[in-house]
Amino acid sequence: VQLVESGGGLVQPGGSLRLSCAATGFTFSSYVMSWYRQTPGKERELVATITSRGDSTNYADSVKGRFTISRDNDKNTGYLQMNNLKPEDTAVYYCRFYLSYAFNYWGKGTLVTVSS
Repeated sequence: VQLVESGGGLVQPGGSLRLSCAATGFTFSSYVMSWYRQTPGKERELVATITSRGDSTNYADSVKGRFTISRDNDKNTGYLQMNNLKPEDTAVYYCRFYLSYAFNYWGKGTLVTVSS
């Protein structure tokens, strides 16, 4: 199993970034996908979740209306579109794929820094 995240970087407040998570080694379309984020000294926070077929999504209140989670099951890739970014969105962002307790995969993370 390999998960490769990309798209992180430095952006000014109000800007946008699109994170990608390319997956190999498992049946991508069977897994629920989520994005989490973590800052030093804090617990990892669930940001957004999308069902295996992409027909339902959920968001943390802190990102609702600004972030959009999506997936392309043909390309085995998941996305997190982040708009109107705020300094408090600064974190390492992780993708996660979940089928069951035994089949549960995490990416290595990509750093997003929102600063002027």
